[in-house]
Amino acid sequence: MLQQRVCVKIQPHFQGCLYLPSGPFAESINFNQLNFMSSSIQSKLPGAGTTIFTVMSALASELKAVNLGQGFPDYPMDESLISLVNEAMHNGCNQYVPMQGYLPLREAIAEKISFLYGNSMNPDSQITITPGGTYAIYTALTAVLHPGDEVIVFEPAYDSYIPNIEVNGAVAVRIPLKFPGYTIDWQEVNKKINPLTRMILLNSPHNPTGSVLRERDIRELRDLVKGKDIIIVSDEVYEHLIFDGIPHLSLLRYPDLMEKSFVCFSFGKVYHCTGWKMGYCISSPQWMEEFRKIHQFNCFSCNSPMQVGLAGFLKNREPYLSLGSFMQKKRDYFQDLMKQTRFRPLPSYGSYFQVYDYSGISDERERDFAIRITREYGVAAIPVSAFYRDGTDHQTVRFCFAKKESTLETAVERLIKIK
Repeated sequence: MLQQRVCVKIQPHFQGCLYLPSGPFAESINFNQLNFMSSSIQSKLPGAGTTIFTVMSALASELKAVNLGQGFPDYPMDESLISLVNEAMHNGCNQYVPMQGYLPLREAIAEKISFLYGNSMNPDSQITITPGGTYAIYTALTAVLHPGDEVIVFEPAYDSYIPNIEVNGAVAVRIPLKFPGYTIDWQEVNKKINPLTRMILLNSPHNPTGSVLRERDIRELRDLVKGKDIIIVSDEVYEHLIFDGIPHLSLLRYPDLMEKSFVCFSFGKVYHCTGWKMGYCISSPQWMEEFRKIHQFNCFSCNSPMQVGLAGFLKNREPYLSLGSFMQKKRDYFQDLMKQTRFRPLPSYGSYFQVYDYSGISDERERDFAIRITREYGVAAIPVSAFYRDGTDHQTVRFCFAKKESTLETAVERLIKIK
């Protein structure tokens, strides 16, 4: 068959050359109906840009500002854990460990869960080591979600949640926490439940607000999911960073909830080594099998010498049992210093963070205010509006108090001057 070369340009997605039949057939071709394959990028996250954490940390670095924005400590981690990892490297523990994770580490985690929460976990079938808590959350979502599924998310929300949902073709059903206490409105949750609801995503202690789940929340959650095919993802990376004698109500405490949950944790938050990106996920055997199907083709195996070092270090309970009081002292010290400023604190019962109201200082939008105080006063914070998809603005910013006392003192000396 004779062909003719036709060059076409159809905006905005296609331009190029096609080989089409010549003769009378060519005249009957309707170019508007041709299904061209685009050579341009069609983003799965078209609305996503650079996160506010990267923006504010870069600005803080550029201006040499005190960075109370991004959540990482500026004090050293435990030297004995570093020594255990170095020892593992020197002893040749530098090759792949099993996909599920180093077995002695999974066994140590199982022992910890039994001690803390009175629940028995099988390290072979229920625990998987991951490169950080955020990865664990993404993998849990990806293991379950299909296009069109709905996931209930509470805002303000850690910034990875909604993109992780949407990249899987699912829909984030956003429910605002009740301001200013940042508590869950369970009546609203009940209204949002429908046959498409596949997941509920929880976070306690909560980033960015420091709120925590209470017994009433657990009762409401139990009633809500009973008899329904709804999976829970519980982000518990701040499990030991909880204050004022409040117990951490991990879903691992409740066998009925545990059976339909992925519970995600972070070693980085517990042992002051956020850059290690080490965490783990716990679930029922049937759901962990699905989790590992994704994990094995993505990460496959995490950092081996760090797993060996953590396995040994985790046998010592004192570091994680004392972490809450250690961080509460930092929260209290920062609160006392901040009394000299015009910022008004909102309660923080856990995590690295405290939200402060600046409405007595300025009527600026949160992002503008955060950028201005970084530029003019040399202290970086995160606007809480960045944790809402629609940019809800209560004139609040989030400060990270997981810093040396000298860092907090320098920051507050500057914040006192804000007008």
